[in-house]
Amino acid sequence: MTGVLSPEQVAHFNSEGYLCPVRAFSAEEARLYRNRIEDFEARSGEEVNKRLKIKAHLAFPWLVELARHPRIVSAVQDILGPDVLLFGSSAFAKNARDPRFVSWHQDSAYYGLNPHQEVTVWLALSRASTESGCMKVIPKSHLGPDLVHEETFDADNLLARGQKVTVDESLAVDMPLEPGEFSLHHERTVHGSPANMSDDRRIGIAFFYMPAHCRSMLGRRSALLIAGEDRHGHWDRDPEPRFDLDPESLAFMEEVWASYRDDATTKQAARLA
Repeated sequence: MTGVLSPEQVAHFNSEGYLCPVRAFSAEEARLYRNRIEDFEARSGEEVNKRLKIKAHLAFPWLVELARHPRIVSAVQDILGPDVLLFGSSAFAKNARDPRFVSWHQDSAYYGLNPHQEVTVWLALSRASTESGCMKVIPKSHLGPDLVHEETFDADNLLARGQKVTVDESLAVDMPLEPGEFSLHHERTVHGSPANMSDDRRIGIAFFYMPAHCRSMLGRRSALLIAGEDRHGHWDRDPEPRFDLDPESLAFMEEVWASYRDDATTKQAARLA
């Protein structure tokens, strides 16, 4: 399946650095995925924000299947071309009346990719409204350079390192989504999201896609082939989980998480951005 996005939508993404909303599947199907997330939280006693922050798809086969959903992948291919790798994924959840937020930041400042062509898909499993703290973006910010980020490690910040940049918030555009819809943004697009002031949780999954020709500037790393072919061989292969919470893939996920937390790695990424 190709052609999910119209030429006008692709042009908008290239010009503005973002696009929303795009429908992946029904609200009823989104509810089933939300139930899986919340069942995992109930069994583990931990929020997905803690356990599924880096390469979340390594925890569950159904998350790999979701990353390969035909409408999501086709929309990404409309922007990136036929050969697509999944660089990473993260789960985000804000509880009702939750003070936690995502600070203004650029994904590119920490990804260490060359060229800067990664596209993030943010898939809503519950309603993401202005009231519930939907994502906001600064249009056209992807056309500029990587900005210097301050790392705060704020306990209320859902980002792993609490990284932030200062922006003119009057330029921000909201990206509200209904369950089963997704947005797309360029890795250099400045974005963030405020606290959830609604009476329901805001739950979403972010998938980080890149064309297969992208290289890692932080040494040999891994990714997952999503569509097309990998004719370049720049990336090792992520170990797909054989079943839910496969110990082998979870151990690999923890290794990647430890590397991301390492100051030397993030400083190198900042120098290369």
